[in-house]
Amino acid sequence: MAAGGAADGQARFGHSVKGLLTEKVTSCGTDVIALTKQVLKGSRSAELLGQAARNMVMQEDAILHSEDSLRKMAIITTHLQYQQEAIQKKQHSTAWEQISP
Repeated sequence: MAAGGAADGQARFGHSVKGLLTEKVTSCGTDVIALTKQVLKGSRSAELLGQAARNMVMQEDAILHSEDSLRKMAIITTHLQYQQEAIQKKQHSTAWEQISP
């Protein structure tokens, strides 16, 4: 009977160890999945950060181009104003010459 009790105790111990081992394996599997998700999330974050940096460079280039265009437009506006003043002076002097004999 003692041998039967010892065998029964070993069987219970074996089941207990198997149960603990199963829990640990499940826990480790869950941890591996969580770690994988975190690594993928970090990878995605780096990818998004790189994309944001590229977009920022493109925006900066567009701003610089717009600034250059505005500077050129200001120069053209100034030249057009000079031409308009010259035309008005010429018209005024022509009209004055026609009035005075």
